[in-house]
Amino acid sequence: MTEDDSIAQLLKNKSADSDSQNIELPAPQVVDEIEPGPTDEIMIEAHQLSKFYGEFAATRNVNFQIKRGEVVAFLGPNGAGKSTTMKILTGYLSPSEGIASIAGYNMAGERIAGSRHLGYLPENGPLYLDMTPHSLLSFFADARGMSARARTDRIEAVVELCDLSSVIYKAIGKLSKGYRQRVGMAQALLHEPDVLIMDEPTAGLDPNQIQEVRNTMNRLGKDRTILLSTHIMQEVEAMANRVIMINEGRLVYDGPMNELAEDGETLDEAFRRKTEFIDTI
Repeated sequence: MTEDDSIAQLLKNKSADSDSQNIELPAPQVVDEIEPGPTDEIMIEAHQLSKFYGEFAATRNVNFQIKRGEVVAFLGPNGAGKSTTMKILTGYLSPSEGIASIAGYNMAGERIAGSRHLGYLPENGPLYLDMTPHSLLSFFADARGMSARARTDRIEAVVELCDLSSVIYKAIGKLSKGYRQRVGMAQALLHEPDVLIMDEPTAGLDPNQIQEVRNTMNRLGKDRTILLSTHIMQEVEAMANRVIMINEGRLVYDGPMNELAEDGETLDEAFRRKTEFIDTI
């Protein structure tokens, strides 16, 4: 075999090896995994929510969905089940039946994940009276795992938003009810939540402070979802674009605020009409 023949044989063998390495294998099958996460549209959902205490039904089969950007007034007489429903939605209470979801998370089993998207202001929110507003907000920022930079920036932002600068280093126990309410609101807004649930947010505030809260809610409602409970119809007109009403634990109205009242009715009269008798939807 000549030298040229040997070279030719080597090139032939190398080509064969290269071809064997270039054989295309079938691509591995990829299985899509559906992971729980926040939705772009439905931010609050109550599905067949019921809460029983023995034979008494605090709520029964309550259903509604609230989308991003909606500001919804949650109405009903005292004892109608508003606070119970709100506590179930926030994960504070577990439902006897049904599912409560925040940003796509089932609050019965995924409360921590859902709470990252939620700011909650109960009617008489618990505050540590020996703390100052600054120390309280720092405590909650740490509890939420916020970085030092984020904590500083957000505390400054909510102090300005809720007008707390004059009392920021005073003991909460020495503040008026109105200022305590503002501290609670600042805590609810601290982590920039997508969803706000507020039970009587203007309780104890003077007319100027009430107007400030209304302005704040109108600003926040542009890109957040807000569910607020109130007994003041003027607040409904000023802040809400939709009304959900319950009576004796059942849903009796869910629709636009401007369609609640019939011809010639005031909102107060419409409220009395819808809550005097059970008229479920």
